[in-house]
Amino acid sequence: MLASVWIVKQRYQATRRLPLPPGPPGRWLLGNTMPKSYAPFQFARWTEQYGPVFSLKQGHRIFVIIGRHQAAVDIMEKEGANLADRPRSIAVHETLSGGLRMVLEGSGERLRRLRSRVLHAGLQPKVAETYEPIQTRHAKNLVLDILNDPKNHQSHAMRYAASVVMSFTYGKITPTSYTDPEVVAVNKALARFGQALKPGAYLVDTYPILRFVPGYLSQLKAWHKEEHALYEGQLDAVRRQMREGTARPSFARFILEHQKQYQLEDKELGFIAGGMFAAGSDTTSSAITIMMMAAATHTDAQARVQEELDNVVGRTRLPTFDDQEMLPQVTAFMLESLRWRPVSLGGFAHRATKDIIWKNYIIPAGTTVIGNHWAIANDPEVFPEPHTFNPQRWIDDAGRVRGDIRFFTFGFGRRVCPGQHVASRSVFINTALILWAFCLSENPAAKIDTLAFSDTANIHAAPFEICLEKRIDENVVRELCAPGK
Repeated sequence: MLASVWIVKQRYQATRRLPLPPGPPGRWLLGNTMPKSYAPFQFARWTEQYGPVFSLKQGHRIFVIIGRHQAAVDIMEKEGANLADRPRSIAVHETLSGGLRMVLEGSGERLRRLRSRVLHAGLQPKVAETYEPIQTRHAKNLVLDILNDPKNHQSHAMRYAASVVMSFTYGKITPTSYTDPEVVAVNKALARFGQALKPGAYLVDTYPILRFVPGYLSQLKAWHKEEHALYEGQLDAVRRQMREGTARPSFARFILEHQKQYQLEDKELGFIAGGMFAAGSDTTSSAITIMMMAAATHTDAQARVQEELDNVVGRTRLPTFDDQEMLPQVTAFMLESLRWRPVSLGGFAHRATKDIIWKNYIIPAGTTVIGNHWAIANDPEVFPEPHTFNPQRWIDDAGRVRGDIRFFTFGFGRRVCPGQHVASRSVFINTALILWAFCLSENPAAKIDTLAFSDTANIHAAPFEICLEKRIDENVVRELCAPGK
């Protein structure tokens, strides 16, 4: 017994003697200054300088940033059980979100109840398949929108995403305009969230005593009231439809019907459904826009996809989800788009709940751990010539989509995005339909800046122009994409 205690003690002391991963020098007591803007790009530069895993200190807080693929597998995936927690967020989670936003919820019973039971029931692969008719219908609308008004292609992608997620979240059947007041309000709330989530945006998370300074958090509190009222209003509409017997199947209706079964508090309901809309519409619209940007700036890769579409689908019918297994080039183009310009550029922060040892370095319990998507996506060992857009890196010698590599588009470990199956389907069907209908290219007089994005948690491309050439006779496109077809 004493020997066992001695061994454990020795291991503990040895662990404590291990150093943190290297990192840039900081100021005495204050530590490192977080990048003021576009932190993922600066973190990627530090990855080049200090290695695949580096550390920062800010006050008493330790940050460990992971910037290479194998290190992400070793730490974020294999140690996923010890990184399922989130760091405390006084500003964004406790104040702006009222402690209700699940993406920032710490590990524990509430997270397990919401993720493993509620969201799994609404987003698991078999359920995600049932949303395919909704996604196809609105993807056809997107093709028509681009055909009628190519200049506003980014707004049309936003309209698509908002419509789809509104449909399965709240049961809305009409195509939602991106200028609808409720959609504008949700996206305003989401923009605030994205800005507030930037590393170092609020010093209260480093110096919690600031929360007692009068007025310091008043703006965030006011924004929370607005967002909560918005989500409750959407849920009240579904409640009313349920009383009237007119409610369509939807995630909101599901959680209202199963509130007692899943032990959901009244104040949780609106944010659970609202969070699904906010996260799903924001990321999906950005992914579709990035796919179009990639096609316009890489016409050779686009042409390979179109050759496959012509061979498999032809030009007299639309590609469908049933074609996916026979369209590896479409899938590869989608996967490369998601790697080339990751929608979640910097990833979301995790918190270590136990000491983690990696290559004779220690990541102490309590450390904030961030998998930097931008740096991982540009790991030359896994993605040779990473800055080159090359969908063929995802295709094996037999012409199939490779199963031996992946990019962490939807996050890591036990905090992987629960909506990944729905989101992937949306990006696939829009890639197939848009590249089937159009050839996209740059205007030589208005070159696209493929690195011009918003400085937010989930990025959005700056406005850019594309030139569209119809591949399919316009009358055929309009007939095949007409409502009811």
